Order: sequence, then C-alpha cells, then structure tokens
Amino acid sequence: MQLAAYSFIEKLEPDALAFLQDHILPVSIPKNTLLFYQGEICDNILWLTSGEVRLYTQSDTIEEITLYTLKAGEQCIVNTASLLSGTNAVASAETLTDITGYLIDAHSVKMLSKMSDIYQNYLFSLYQLRFEELTSLINDIKFKRLDTRIIEWLKKQPNQLIEITHAQLAIELGSSRVVISRILKDLEQKGIVLLHRGEIEVL
Repeated sequence: MQLAAYSFIEKLEPDALAFLQDHILPVSIPKNTLLFYQGEICDNILWLTSGEVRLYTQSDTIEEITLYTLKAGEQCIVNTASLLSGTNAVASAETLTDITGYLIDAHSVKMLSKMSDIYQNYLFSLYQLRFEELTSLINDIKFKRLDTRIIEWLKKQPNQLIEITHAQLAIELGSSRVVISRILKDLEQKGIVLLHRGEIEVL
C-alpha cells in the first residue's frame, strides 16, 4: 500500500489501517480520462498517489471553469460529497496526467469514517481547505480584472515558459478564448509576456 503522500495514514488506528488495507484497489489511469461527470453519483473515492486531476464545472453561460487541481495526497471533496450523500456530483473530473492511486468503495469509506477519528479529522480539514480555495476563486471572478487574474495565474506556474493554449487558459479562468487572446496580446505589447504557438512566456 503506497499511501505515504497521505499524512494521516501513519496516524491511523491499527484496526482502521487493517480495514483499509483489505478494502482498497490499486489503479493506474491514463491522461485525459474522465473519472466522473457532473451530475453523476460517485460510487467510489480515488486516493491519488501520483499525477494530477482537474475538477471543473460546466454551465449554460460558460463552457467550463476549473475549480481546483487534485494532487497526490489529496482527496476530492466533490467525489467524497457525492459518494457519502448519494447526490449528484457538482463537477466533472479529468486526469491531466497519467495517474496512479487507490479506489475505495462507498460502504468501505463510510465504515472507515466510523472506525477512525483520524480519518474524520482529515476529511474536515480537507473541506475547510477546498472551501477557502473556492471562496478565493469566486472573489477573483467577481472582483478582479481579468488581466490581473491572467498575470497572477501565469506567475503561479513553476516555469517562465508555460505550455498552454489560449483556449485552455480560458477554461482555467472561466472566460472565452477570444477575450483571453485579446488580453494576452495587450500584455505582450506591454512587455509582460511573450506569446508562442501553444506557449506563453512570462518576461
């Protein structure tokens, strides 16, 4: 069981750890795979050990907007909320890279949360973290200029040369490709970025 990325694992009660070892299924899933759809009821939870998964929502007014990116050692609150409550997922999930991890079914998740105070505390901390991120996203969309949001997003990336299309950036920020392209061109004229085919360079 390769769950070292999950800090709570080493603190789990012995009976809860033994239960977990008996009820998880290892999985490997390729890039660009839809794990679940918005409106679907999830029947298992993914515990991600490597790779990244994008959570996004769709509506009539915009095609897509990214809510957050799931990384190793994190559990998805959309996935968890749908499974525990038996309600429709409020977003879709797609692998951004090849991923590995474990699946645990609904019954086992509910049993584990009853058996382990450690796991319950992890779930509560996870909801707090994600709600803070989503609140920040809503505030950005409502109150910040789009050019400011673009610059902030670009500067958060680990490299100066970012491999992303204008359409993909529009999805990340909940805008349209036409608007994003126009603002990027303006930022290029101001010497803030340099545009390449399928790439944006932060100067």
